[in-house]
Amino acid sequence: MLPSQALLPAVVLALTALQALASDTFIAAVYEHAVILPDPTAEPISPDDALALMNKNMDVLERAIKEAAQKGAHIIVTPEDGIYGWRFTRESIYPYLEDIPDPVVNWIPCTDPSRFGPAPVQERLSCMARNNSIYVVANIGDKKPCNSSDPKCPSDGRYHYNTDVVFDPQGKLVARYHKYNLFRSETQFNYPKEPEAVTFETPFGKFGIFTCFDILFYEPAVVLVSKMQVDTVLFPTAWMNVLPFLTAVEFHSAWAMGMRVNLLSANTHNTIMAMTGSGLFTPEGPAAYHYDSATEEGRLLLAELSTHPRLSPTYPPAINWSLYATSIKKFPGENDTFLGAVRKDMFTFSELRHKAGNYTVCQGDLCCHLVYQMSNKRKDEVYVLGAFDGLHGSLIKYHWQICTLLKCPSTNLSTCGQPVETAQTKFEMFSLSGTFGTSYVFPEVLYSGVQLAPGEFEVLRDGRLKSKHATSKPLITATLFGRLYEKDLPHPLRTSL
Repeated sequence: MLPSQALLPAVVLALTALQALASDTFIAAVYEHAVILPDPTAEPISPDDALALMNKNMDVLERAIKEAAQKGAHIIVTPEDGIYGWRFTRESIYPYLEDIPDPVVNWIPCTDPSRFGPAPVQERLSCMARNNSIYVVANIGDKKPCNSSDPKCPSDGRYHYNTDVVFDPQGKLVARYHKYNLFRSETQFNYPKEPEAVTFETPFGKFGIFTCFDILFYEPAVVLVSKMQVDTVLFPTAWMNVLPFLTAVEFHSAWAMGMRVNLLSANTHNTIMAMTGSGLFTPEGPAAYHYDSATEEGRLLLAELSTHPRLSPTYPPAINWSLYATSIKKFPGENDTFLGAVRKDMFTFSELRHKAGNYTVCQGDLCCHLVYQMSNKRKDEVYVLGAFDGLHGSLIKYHWQICTLLKCPSTNLSTCGQPVETAQTKFEMFSLSGTFGTSYVFPEVLYSGVQLAPGEFEVLRDGRLKSKHATSKPLITATLFGRLYEKDLPHPLRTSL
């Protein structure tokens, strides 16, 4: 007895060490879902018909959740609008909404479904989490009644919110987030009066959550990472790809690298709407990603991620984004510039006329420096160095600073800045930097076919985005995408709240 008793503390210590080791990583999943859409209608359908449509989508999501759990996933993220789509007016969305309580109520809808009135969607999501012992993240609509005592109460007597919910492996509602930055077409929903910084703790790190358009703004996205110090962000999205800088996988991967945090991005899949691109993104780059503009199939992605990225030995250092660019003299050739539109933003461009060279282009307070060498200078392809320092957006105006090495769609310089998905030119090397006035800069490298370049580039501490070696595929763009949140104009649709 005595020898075994003497060994007991050692065994306990070993088990504790194994548990600590196991908790260094976790398995995450995202599901890109080809949403079954309702027929467009201005008039509300019956609650039964709305639930039938939502159950069709949840049938698909449940299969993905089961598969993810069987493969060892601890958490799965499903897309924004993934349960009912996006073709709604304020009136027609109503049958799809449920009253979602604050998680402080300590509620498991799977075992107590009628506690807060009819909640069949929350009940089913809760049971998916409980029956598969997995955290489930979903996006649904919340309704909150109001009356004339609230001067902001809508005329129909209720608020509608685009809402993310999280259920833990017991099926308990542990998080609810109301989307703060609505996209321009989301007129079926209301803006919350205040931004919500929603976090929750798990055995595998601290999590935050926000939705789609939120990622482009300070609140709540930056607040969750910089102030709340979350390890991983959950990101349901219905993202329409916009080249050259805002395809889903390109920008979301860059945001995770720039903010130095895990980002679990689940996009809807609809090629007509240019919606595709999901991934499990880390401070070091994409652990797994998916982009498919050719089929209408959904896709499940899984990857093993660091529980606490900041404690990882591979965690990237903090970057001084303007250090290198402000320490050197401007390269010659900046007078040979022209203006070109990226959508409605007027960039200052300079054509890269030689196989190799050094260029500087400036606009406003931003000067962009590029050193490059092409593998071959083709006569049928044109690349430019571009700079933009100004407000982006027609209604909601927010400040961008961008330095970009960019392929033009044709040899006609007037096309530079227009979308292009394919290229032929590879680069032996490139080094891009800028005199950014912000610490929030997101490094993007996009290859031909809208493919990422994991492990093929690095960001030096002095702010240079630099290739590690010759590019393995032809280059569409290498971009430093900066955000000056403090220069954003007041939100025109939120000033009256």
